[in-house]
Amino acid sequence: MASLIRNNCRKVICIGRNYAEHISELNNQRPKQPFFFLKPPTSILLPNAGPVLRPKGVDLHYEVELGLVIGKTLRDLPLSSDDSAWKSAIESYIVSIDMTARNVQDEAKKKGLPWDIAKGFDTFLPISAPVPKGTITDPHDVELWLSVNGKMRQHDSTKLMLFQIGRQLSDISRVMTLEKGDIVLTGTPKGVGPVVTGDVMEAGLKVDGRDIEEARIKVEIQEREGLYNFAET
Repeated sequence: MASLIRNNCRKVICIGRNYAEHISELNNQRPKQPFFFLKPPTSILLPNAGPVLRPKGVDLHYEVELGLVIGKTLRDLPLSSDDSAWKSAIESYIVSIDMTARNVQDEAKKKGLPWDIAKGFDTFLPISAPVPKGTITDPHDVELWLSVNGKMRQHDSTKLMLFQIGRQLSDISRVMTLEKGDIVLTGTPKGVGPVVTGDVMEAGLKVDGRDIEEARIKVEIQEREGLYNFAET
């Protein structure tokens, strides 16, 4: 089932700065409305298909997120007090780890350049198996967690989202059409940090205090072979 997610995904849309304490830990400015960036589908790493590959010279960071797999075409989704519109557009949920080449991103930000490279390397999006919609009755009330080498690094509730999912999908769909199979990542809570070669990340999701087995991720970090080596732009 997870392989179908990658095969059917035409784009990955990532909501940035959607948890206040994460904004603070990176000294970023709080947005007045949702903003988003893209990751390529080639960055998707399926369950048990690891490792995550760290490119040469890259300061690699993890960011655990709740992901949405879109189940139908969405264009100009209106904001509404009725949640049924956006809920009906979701086919399933996933847990994901949005890997970031932090030094690449920081340099791009300082120079006013796009930071697609920092997010777009192959293996930079480990995902879980799909979690059925019926397992998560309220996606704004689940716990996300991530550990590195057995030590908990991120553990927070999606209640802390600044912009909820209906607003996210409405704002995205005003700009670009969401298609069946697309993935939307809803932002990461506080606790992001570095991983190095040999580290093992585990991540997951809890509903009413219970770990959801389909949502588990376990993946190791290894060095990436190839021609890329970080250098100043």
